[in-house]
Amino acid sequence: MIELRTPAEIEQMRPAGRFVAEVLATLRDETKVGTNLLTLDRRAHDMIRRAGAESCYIDYHPSFGASPFGKVICTSINDAVLHGLPFDYTLRDGDLVSLDFAASVDGWVADSAVSFVVGTARDEDLRLIETTRIALDAAIQTATVGNRVGDVSAAIAAVSHGAGYSINTDFGGHGVGRVMHGDPHVPNDGKPGRGYPLREGLVVALEPWLLETTDRLVTDPDGWTLRSADGSRGAHTEHTVAVTAEGPIVLTDRGFLGVD
Repeated sequence: MIELRTPAEIEQMRPAGRFVAEVLATLRDETKVGTNLLTLDRRAHDMIRRAGAESCYIDYHPSFGASPFGKVICTSINDAVLHGLPFDYTLRDGDLVSLDFAASVDGWVADSAVSFVVGTARDEDLRLIETTRIALDAAIQTATVGNRVGDVSAAIAAVSHGAGYSINTDFGGHGVGRVMHGDPHVPNDGKPGRGYPLREGLVVALEPWLLETTDRLVTDPDGWTLRSADGSRGAHTEHTVAVTAEGPIVLTDRGFLGVD
């Protein structure tokens, strides 16, 4: 069921968006060559406790997951792009890191993701990451009253295909509110003018993700981590966005922290 939020409810969602933005900005700043993925999870868990927030991941067990997730942040490295289950791995020079984090504050959820390289970056990785960022910006600009989900999906696809990447539509954006994953589904490819009409009060997580040379995924033995089928690298960028009469509001914008 698609739920629309009042202007007052969108204001109530802002603390969750700011908290998620703060956690991702902090972790991005603290993630270096030599950082262990389990350390990142513990750091995020500590920030959740200190803020009095709740994890959306730790007990999460959808049909596509082998078991409850058990951690509070997704850490996808190199050829992993989604749902990366943190494990005992120490980051190396040149690793491409995608962090995906969702939390609930006062009963409202926000969801966001960021990709970056630790140490020496390959040009191909920077181009892949930048394409997801540009695609997300295009999606946000299209998330206006009167457009449709297909318009948002098409905006993501135009940037991604224009840069030469193929698109997997098995996983994409989604409604956000009292729960992390709700309707509508917002695929990263679609046709303009199709799909659910964007109405004032709709809140969605928009999340372009791309693989360098394929659109096929395989699942790790952990039952969660999704990797490219050909070993090529992936990137993932996501924001929680409210559709309002005045235009889209990015609830997880990290700009107030002085970072992108």
